[in-house]
Amino acid sequence: MLTRDNVSPSSTIEGVEFDVSSKSRLTNYDVGRFPTDSLFDRIARAVCAAGCLPRKELYEAWEVARRVRRRFRGGRVVDVAGGHGLLAHVMLLLDDSSPEAIVVDPAVPPSAGALSEQLVAAWPRLADRVRWMSQPVDTVVLTEDDVVVSSHACGSLSDHILDRAVSAAARVAVLPCCHDVDSCDAGALAGWVDAALAIDLQRACTLERRGYRVWTQTIPAAITPKNRLLLGVRRSDVPSFRS
Repeated sequence: MLTRDNVSPSSTIEGVEFDVSSKSRLTNYDVGRFPTDSLFDRIARAVCAAGCLPRKELYEAWEVARRVRRRFRGGRVVDVAGGHGLLAHVMLLLDDSSPEAIVVDPAVPPSAGALSEQLVAAWPRLADRVRWMSQPVDTVVLTEDDVVVSSHACGSLSDHILDRAVSAAARVAVLPCCHDVDSCDAGALAGWVDAALAIDLQRACTLERRGYRVWTQTIPAAITPKNRLLLGVRRSDVPSFRS
């Protein structure tokens, strides 16, 4: 049985292989795979009932959200390129002290509302606390109290999110993907490591140079090979930090 702490690339349940990196949609057919009363399984059952989300996105959202919440509590959640908004909902479930979450995406999926309805039905306290903004992140006013998150922000969008968050002195966490050597800065390390890793190393170093305390983590590679999670908070907001 897959659990939040033991994700493998596939699992055999009742003789059927279950690949957590699959882009196949979770449906009511899969509900039996999540039988416990754990928070993860309850979220998974709501996702199954909605019938619109790839299983890969369920595991990504969970793994990103729980790592972010270990570092960053409270604040408005701003989920950039958030699609269906699962990450935003999970962030609120893991820390109810956040007043609200906004999902910023110029192309919100038509089924986003169906997923939210299932989650609100399971957790009524989420009602009216998640809203979508179908517009570019540039148009959103960020503040230092925000927690800006993005799971698989493609190419230079990761850099743009980091830049916007730093400009507002907000906390930030990104899981980059689709590393584009033409639009992203690989720095001086591209001759030693592959270009994607060089780009992410450059991002971490740039964030530090801009006055942030940085954490570099990974989510299980079984879910996605693009699994490097970069978190940062303004250094002055970390009392225990020593340079």
